[in-house]
Amino acid sequence: MARPNPDEATMKIIKTRLEEAQPRFPEECCIYRVPGNLRKSNEEAYTPEVVSIGPFHHGNQNLLEMEDQKSLYCRQFIQRSETKNLESFVSCVQELEAKVRGCYSEDIKLSKEELVMIILVDCCFILELLLRYHFMFTRRDDAILLPPRLRVYIRHDLLLLENQVPFFVLDKLYNLAFPSTLNGSNQRRSHPSLLSLTRYIFQGRIISADGFRLLSNDVRIAHFTDLSRKLLLISSHFSISGLSREAQVTNLYSATELNELGVKFEVNKNSQCLLDLQLSNHTLRIPFIRVHDFTEAYLRNLLAFEQCHCIHESYLADYIAVLDFLINTDKDVDFLIKKGIIENWLGDSNAVAKIFNGLGVNLIYQDLNVQYSHIFEELNAFCAHPWNKKVATLRRDYCNTPWKTVASIAGIFLLILTVIQTVFSILQVVH
Repeated sequence: MARPNPDEATMKIIKTRLEEAQPRFPEECCIYRVPGNLRKSNEEAYTPEVVSIGPFHHGNQNLLEMEDQKSLYCRQFIQRSETKNLESFVSCVQELEAKVRGCYSEDIKLSKEELVMIILVDCCFILELLLRYHFMFTRRDDAILLPPRLRVYIRHDLLLLENQVPFFVLDKLYNLAFPSTLNGSNQRRSHPSLLSLTRYIFQGRIISADGFRLLSNDVRIAHFTDLSRKLLLISSHFSISGLSREAQVTNLYSATELNELGVKFEVNKNSQCLLDLQLSNHTLRIPFIRVHDFTEAYLRNLLAFEQCHCIHESYLADYIAVLDFLINTDKDVDFLIKKGIIENWLGDSNAVAKIFNGLGVNLIYQDLNVQYSHIFEELNAFCAHPWNKKVATLRRDYCNTPWKTVASIAGIFLLILTVIQTVFSILQVVH
């Protein structure tokens, strides 16, 4: 039976839909909405506190108070520039508008004019903020640099994945503003590189000072969240980002269990990079980490970026997997605090345990770097050795408190004396 031909109206609608279909994530996409399965674990960790940057949170009622301050900073940045010409800055952003729109994972429901205004104001606001801090410009009308608490929250907001603008726009506007004094040596007031200015954002974070020194100027930076991750990876002494990722995540004992089985824990003093875990013989060396109010949000946004943009290079997720295994309860946290590995600014050890146990929830672990895989294998092999298990049982049952230790030693000593006395008695009878 012959099939009837579809009517022209239906064909036209379907053809139009198919022709207008676009890839969800264009090649230049790098700024993402945090997936719902990650967001539901802690909504606040991904939401800006005081300032919106970019289109995703623009118009948020809780962030409107900063809009006038952003406009003021934008105006003062343009006045500070060599050109002092608003038209040149607007033209610069207009030329980049299509490329900027493609950087976001969602279809931006804003007109070209609206998006240009948002990107221009937000980028100039960031640049003026960085310059004011670098040159210590402080004015009586400065509502940002004067209150320390507000500065902390703004730096926090500038690192959130959803609260980003493309780095290339910042770079273009910065070079447009100071073409003759940028990195100059003879000018009365030369301007440092944009990368140097960004140091202000990372103050008090988990990034080591080595990162900025080692980061090449020609490295492509997508935005501040991406820069934060790159600084973390490049500061690793083990060059962890170059390691093979063919291993699978396996089980590992908790920190207190490993300690009972004879594994020693030390701070890795040879590296300030969080990722530089090292196992030598049966001593596990872990870099120091300070846990404070913003630590969870900072790590969550880095993990979300890895999950969305570079899941096959999830090196921070590897680290979180290890910490998640090592920390099960507040006792594990207390043990790592005692060893100097964790510094707890939250006050509650149970809160620290909840952070590290929650960070790994709903993460996709496709593989594990070989450095960590070897650590897992060696620790599990050490713990599986029968002699180590017997020693662990002895410690747990007879030496878990000072009094039990003393009592056990005394009992062993008395047993030895009894054996010696018995031997001498037998020898006396024989003679």
